[in-house]
Amino acid sequence: MTGVQTCALPILYTIIFEANTPSGKAFDVALFATIGVSVTAIMLESVPSIAAHQGASQWFKAIELITTLLFTIEYVLRLWCSPKPGPYARSFYGVIDLVSTLPFYLAVLFPTTGTLAVIRALRLLRIFRVLKLSRFLVEGNLLWQSLLRSSRKIGVFLFTVVLLCVIMGTIMYTVEGPENGFSSIPLSIYWAIVTLTTVGYGDIAPGTVLGQFLASAIMIMGYAIIAVPTGIVTVDLATTTNRKESKLKTCENCGNSCSKDANYCPECGTEFPLND
Repeated sequence: MTGVQTCALPILYTIIFEANTPSGKAFDVALFATIGVSVTAIMLESVPSIAAHQGASQWFKAIELITTLLFTIEYVLRLWCSPKPGPYARSFYGVIDLVSTLPFYLAVLFPTTGTLAVIRALRLLRIFRVLKLSRFLVEGNLLWQSLLRSSRKIGVFLFTVVLLCVIMGTIMYTVEGPENGFSSIPLSIYWAIVTLTTVGYGDIAPGTVLGQFLASAIMIMGYAIIAVPTGIVTVDLATTTNRKESKLKTCENCGNSCSKDANYCPECGTEFPLND
């Protein structure tokens, strides 16, 4: 049998881990809303005009306290109901669940630790709660697999782009020279990268006719290059989608979606039942 039997509360396990049930869907919707409220409050707290408003600080503290308690309860219940608490705690979702609650307790336990910058850095870790939303994105697993399948092609492409930038930067250094702002080869390579990506900060600009011609060629080349990695990922994504569309299964321990042919969960290492 599956890990449901090993759970102390099978009903609670169904609610937390099985999103295909009515109670599981309701739990996911509630968790989704809680994450949304928490992340929105974190972002609004960083806006000076809102943070300076009278009473805003108390509201933010109340939201932080309530959402942290809810996330803590969720994390403890997931560990309690998980057939393998250790692997779950070390999995991607387990780490995210821990990181989303840890800053609050660190601030409570060590209120005078370090400088204000350290405390603010710990508080900014709360934004990682947004990664908890990845639990709801089954399609994200397909996109990740597509990126992995096309990583070698993209790597070769990026290496080619780097070589092109080095060559074009060296040529521009030779053509323009220090008098036009191209004072070194690394600086010229920086200009080539900025131009090739069609960003164009304008801090350095060619002054000769030949340099302007080369800059125009690099710009046009940049538009063509941008479409290459998009096409590579799109083709692999379509292939992966057709291949995996009806061949996914969900890990009962961490909720990660993976290939139907997998014997173990790639996130937490839980063994799938043979008849799954």
